[in-house]
Amino acid sequence: MTPVPSSEPAADPDPFDTPGGVGGAGAGEPPDPGVVARLRRAGCVFAEEEARLLIAAAPGSAELTALVERRATGEPLEHVIGRARFGGMWIVVDPGVFVPRRRTEFLLERAAALLRPGIVVVDLCCGSGALGAALLERERRIDLHAADLDPAAVRCARRNLVALGPDRVHRGDLFEALPADLSGRIEVLVANVPYVPTGDIALLPGEAREHEARAALDGGPDGLDVLRRVAAGAVRWLAPGGRLLAETGDRQADAAVAVLVGSGLVPDAVTSEDHGTTVIAGLRPAGP
Repeated sequence: MTPVPSSEPAADPDPFDTPGGVGGAGAGEPPDPGVVARLRRAGCVFAEEEARLLIAAAPGSAELTALVERRATGEPLEHVIGRARFGGMWIVVDPGVFVPRRRTEFLLERAAALLRPGIVVVDLCCGSGALGAALLERERRIDLHAADLDPAAVRCARRNLVALGPDRVHRGDLFEALPADLSGRIEVLVANVPYVPTGDIALLPGEAREHEARAALDGGPDGLDVLRRVAAGAVRWLAPGGRLLAETGDRQADAAVAVLVGSGLVPDAVTSEDHGTTVIAGLRPAGP
């Protein structure tokens, strides 16, 4: 299973929670028909919704024309407008950074159910920091850290997690990025690892393949390379009774569960038909 294309319409009826910008397309008003027509010619399925978002993002007519052309030539809508809707929030998304998918809101839901005040939570492979930001919105009293290898993603995550301060968003390769004193203390570890098999990258929509970092998509020959590394380190970094949660494709779910078992974690897997995805969880046993 591959991530859904990033050109999903926003759930909010009022783009950016404000009245329309240039072009005057408010929540209940039809957007500029010329913009809609240009987007439809370019093959945008949700042309009217996208037009509203583009109009809301443009301070003037010249800027709107430029934004529409960027979208019409295949750039992800979220990169064009600089944000994506995720978990009921607007998340800043810079060019080249992985766009948070709506499907990953199931991972958010599963992780949010485990939150309680004071626990250490880590968003590994954080990308834009969308998961961490949405978890923090649900429980402000968690001790949250985020990490990614991509410097562009780290810069973006620091903008979305500005309330934490830059010292809580780390750059580095998986656990190597984290402060050593978190070892054995993490209660909830969310890792939206790349899980597209290398051979399937060419089958992804051009928006993802050409505009998002390859490292955020490519999970190796079977799509599970990064998960193996995360699971192998999780036993050391999780607190006793702590959990690793990750998203995976349906056809990989059994193999992903086997990865957790092989790393000494007690596995669980839940599939959401509504979200079209599977979340696996690995529990670090509380005993010795």
